[in-house]
Amino acid sequence: MASALFGGLRTWKGAEIFLNPELSGGSGLGSTLGVAGFPNGEAFRVNNPVPAIYLARLFLRQTFNLGGAEQSVDDEPNQLAGTRGSRRVTLVVGKVSAADIFDNNAYSHDPRTQFLNWSLMDSGSWDYPADTRGYTYGVSLEYAQEAFAVRGAAAMVPLEANGIEMDLRLWKAHGFVVEGQTFITPFGRKGSARLLLFINSAHMGSYDEAIAETHPPNIVATRRYGRTKAGFAISADQEMTDSLGAFLRLSWNDGQNETWAFTEIDKSLALGIAQTGTPWKRKNDDLGVALVANGISSPHRRYLSAGGYGFLIGDGALDYAFEGVAEVYYRLALTDQIAFTGDYQLILHPAYNTARGPVNVFGVRAHIAF
Repeated sequence: MASALFGGLRTWKGAEIFLNPELSGGSGLGSTLGVAGFPNGEAFRVNNPVPAIYLARLFLRQTFNLGGAEQSVDDEPNQLAGTRGSRRVTLVVGKVSAADIFDNNAYSHDPRTQFLNWSLMDSGSWDYPADTRGYTYGVSLEYAQEAFAVRGAAAMVPLEANGIEMDLRLWKAHGFVVEGQTFITPFGRKGSARLLLFINSAHMGSYDEAIAETHPPNIVATRRYGRTKAGFAISADQEMTDSLGAFLRLSWNDGQNETWAFTEIDKSLALGIAQTGTPWKRKNDDLGVALVANGISSPHRRYLSAGGYGFLIGDGALDYAFEGVAEVYYRLALTDQIAFTGDYQLILHPAYNTARGPVNVFGVRAHIAF
């Protein structure tokens, strides 16, 4: 269960302040353990499942318009209706989700309305800087114009893997991300492609050191400052017809040190389609179908095979194979504010082990907006 309140206020010219408290509860299917591509993007790995209110976002957005065509902006969560120039610089400072700013695939990004699986709401191998609920403190800067956009950010990382407390040793613990995006219109159809690069530095443990120094391997015992995780994500979305769109995600990280914030995926490929209900006279409904293949690095694989544990998965008799996910959903829009979604996911080789699965996951989502 999750509820959110979005508040925004215009202050001086080009400036907006947003406040976003949330209420969430529950622990997720299987306490969110045992699978890297977890099937519910609205579930967190919080030890206490009792519903709690917390501050999700509090940030300032300053937009400097540089001209170009005037664009209309609709009223949406964390966005106030108005206009802006097509050429602009945008500064964001405060508490945010890095996924609000980066890796924003049009058809595969929002678990409230689109696919639910973790490896579909974001690029699976991007270990994006965040606490256990998905938020961080940071600063980002973006330059956008009609044909492309470039954005970058520096953000805090948690004190411990999957921790709620952020590491205040900013000179030792931090995350950097930069992304270039191009807006393409083949055959007059809207599309976009993105290349994201990231590097995180934190008090991480090493898979290989854990195998060499501890029996069974315990990655926590090898944690040191100066360890990093770096990688990339390629993402694209393309309108095919007036009602059909397609998307692709490809991501990778070096997988030498432990996963720190998101999920235990070191390489991932996802593709799918999203279809509105226009052909059957339900234009506000949505149907989505996607396939995902997730994998891990060789050091990560050796660590699990030797009996090591991460914060999501562990093993001792790993018969390795890729973790496969197939997801299909149908979102039935009753009104502009109320929608119900039926969701089915088939998960092959959960936690990369052929001895497990397949698993069938059925879900129902209710989304109500005021």
